[in-house]
Amino acid sequence: MWRNTVAGWFLAHRTSFADSLRLLRTRRFGTFCFASLLSNLGTWAQQVAEPWLLLSLGASSFLIGLDSFAMAAPVWMLTLLGGALADRSDRRRVIATCQSIQMLCPTLLVALLVAGAVRPWMVIALSLVVGITDALSMPSFQSIVPSIVERRQIAAALALNATQFNLSRILGPALAGILMASLGAVGCFALNAASYLPFIWVALWILPRGRSPAAAGVPGDGGHLFAGLGDIARAPHLRGALLTVLLTSTLCGPIIVFCPVLVKQALHGDVGDFGLAVGAFGAGGLLGAMALLGVDPGRDRRRLSSRFAAGYGLVLVLAALDPWLWGLAALLVLAGLAMSVSNTSANALLQATASPALRGRTVSLYMLALRGGVSVGSLVTGLAVNLLGIREALLIDGALAVAAQLAVGRRWLRSPLPHAAPLPR
Repeated sequence: MWRNTVAGWFLAHRTSFADSLRLLRTRRFGTFCFASLLSNLGTWAQQVAEPWLLLSLGASSFLIGLDSFAMAAPVWMLTLLGGALADRSDRRRVIATCQSIQMLCPTLLVALLVAGAVRPWMVIALSLVVGITDALSMPSFQSIVPSIVERRQIAAALALNATQFNLSRILGPALAGILMASLGAVGCFALNAASYLPFIWVALWILPRGRSPAAAGVPGDGGHLFAGLGDIARAPHLRGALLTVLLTSTLCGPIIVFCPVLVKQALHGDVGDFGLAVGAFGAGGLLGAMALLGVDPGRDRRRLSSRFAAGYGLVLVLAALDPWLWGLAALLVLAGLAMSVSNTSANALLQATASPALRGRTVSLYMLALRGGVSVGSLVTGLAVNLLGIREALLIDGALAVAAQLAVGRRWLRSPLPHAAPLPR
């Protein structure tokens, strides 16, 4: 039955699917997508190896958490500055400079490991450097796709970009396992360092020199960091997208952060079960991104984003109640799919309808909602886990997410879209 359903969906959307895949054959976008995949493979390989390295160095659980926080915290302080840089500066220079600094961090770790001189505080300090440069360059990075494809292709291009990211989320940890077994953590750090080179070269090649022409005259731009943010906040369609992403990240994002606790304490599984759960989430994200390739460019992305966001909360409720390890893996496939469809649809709406002169700052707010929401949600959920237990904390998160997304979605869907938006259905 399900095979007939899947086959029927594919046949009904094969034209949109084929049009989306055709983007991969274009010289600029295809090269960018491949370089991004290589870079993300290195990133995920290091994210697997780094906690194990800290453990092998005798680091406590607090220091491992501090390492993660050091990479995430700069988002709150510097992402808006990164958005201003994306709108007002040469994006080629911003990306090349920040990525080059980031490349030096795993390179230095390789040298320290070979010399036998690495210490936990060094790893954490380098994570902070990566977090700072990532917060400053991510809006410029996220603004690449709309600058190299036509407006009507933005949604499909972002779906393809999400596809390669979720594919790297599956392949990167698998590659890390092979390298850890053969070369140790040094192999993962060396792979990550090397993966920066093709991306830096491609970014310098595909992006135009100098400032974006659209940034020459920004209405109401007073020259300060927060200029233009009021215009974004006053647009109901943009505000609804950002709020949906923030709620999803804050209330549903902690499922992955606390997945080890759920697997070990509630379901009595081992590290293999945890790896399967994480892989299931990545597989769901990949399926969601691929499904978006078949969506009509004229489809209202608000409905997709809002409904799948509420569905993500429902999956969280079911995961909190689930008594089986196999059930958790199945639910995390659905969670990854819902997250991918909701966030990618919101991102497509933001980038397709935001003013080109404010696109960098719009993307910076998206990244702030996406990454900052997870950090705050994880902190609050961690307190709830200590007070109530893992199942109870996730159950509360999921119930709140469903209620909040239904309330926000109702108002968001009633708001008008700008006439220039390519999705007025």
